Amino acid sequence: MGLLMVALLALATGPALAAEYKLGFVNSERLFREAAPAKRAQQKLEKEFAARDADIQKLTRQSRDLQIQLEKDGVTMSDADRRNKERDLANLTRDLQRSQREFREDLNLRRNEELASVQERANKVIQQIAEAEKFDLIVQEPVIFASPRIDITEKVIKALADK
Repeated sequence: MGLLMVALLALATGPALAAEYKLGFVNSERLFREAAPAKRAQQKLEKEFAARDADIQKLTRQSRDLQIQLEKDGVTMSDADRRNKERDLANLTRDLQRSQREFREDLNLRRNEELASVQERANKVIQQIAEAEKFDLIVQEPVIFASPRIDITEKVIKALADK
């Protein structure tokens, strides 16, 4: 019976205690999608990797064109020509796959670096907002549910835009 009383007392005083705390929530996904530094980082990555992406697109077209030529003219080619074209296609396909893999790896590495930089800046801004507005707790994702009433993502996005 004593435990039941303690539990009831805790439930009765819980909401009163919770009202004394100031809570905040930051939606990281939205932050990385809408914040000015995140947008600048994305543009920087697109510019940085544009030439390599164009090279990969060129290799893709060459591979496709060679495949089409082999399918169309392969039966009329000499065996030696067809074998040479097939070898060229195999080499081109291998180079294309290697280039695509290296591109993805390098892009992911750079994206992670840029996002880490944005996250670091966002954490500083969140800390400043927490101190200035006297928050007791600010959480980021993963969160199952957060009321829009405590969502301070917009404040963080605006504060990042000012920097």
